Amino acid sequence: QIRGRYKSKSRAPTDRFVGLTVEQKCELVERDLEETKDEIQKIQEDSEQTLRDLEAAMEEADIWWADVKKAIGDFEKEVSTLSQKKGSTMASEKLLRYLEERSHQRDLLKEKLRLKNDSLRGYKKKLQQQLRQKEQMGETLREVRFEQLQIRNMQYQEKIEEKNEELLQLKLTSGKAVQALNLYKRRLHDAMETSVCLMKDISQRKELLEKIERETILVEEERAKAESLNKQLRRQLSDYRVPPVLRYVQEKMAISDLQNSLKAWERKVSIAEVS
Repeated sequence: QIRGRYKSKSRAPTDRFVGLTVEQKCELVERDLEETKDEIQKIQEDSEQTLRDLEAAMEEADIWWADVKKAIGDFEKEVSTLSQKKGSTMASEKLLRYLEERSHQRDLLKEKLRLKNDSLRGYKKKLQQQLRQKEQMGETLREVRFEQLQIRNMQYQEKIEEKNEELLQLKLTSGKAVQALNLYKRRLHDAMETSVCLMKDISQRKELLEKIERETILVEEERAKAESLNKQLRRQLSDYRVPPVLRYVQEKMAISDLQNSLKAWERKVSIAEVS
């Protein structure tokens, strides 16, 4: 469409269509899509407004029909009373006033509907005028939009270059950070292994310390027993008295007699066993 417009507006041999890049095409498509979405949303809003107007008209018709039913009932009541009271001027006057009141109400309703119809016609003309203005401005807006897209494309290209440079710097910084992180990870791993070894050594030393404490308790108990025994032996040694020599000799002689008698009895036992 842009190419056709350019050919129709300027037919000079030097004029030629400038090819669009992929980004420009994508942006044009996105803009058309946004405009389509806006138009769909506007159509939905208009349809919702029309639906609300129809619902209001239906409610108004229901109210009007209820009023009509009420008026018919009142009129029938008035007619029945008039038929019962023939020749009554009061009834005829009431009937005339009722008819005049209903006619006045009908005129007011007609005026109200006419004013509403005029306002709707004005609103319709306003919408048609806005639509024509949009259609007239569409061509110029597209041309201006194409130039804006070219300018914006240049700006985006500059921004892309800046972002690429920033991305390169970030990649370099990220590489340095990854190297530092790996170094700290290795250090942390070594520290964790050292910590595990130290924890094992600490647990072994704790077990050894508990064993030494248990042995110390046993040694203390044995030492206490040895001290008590030593005190008892010391008391016995302090109370010990050496017997006289004669008693010693007598005891030795008794022991030798007992040994001799033991040997004699052993011989007798052996002889008895043989016999």
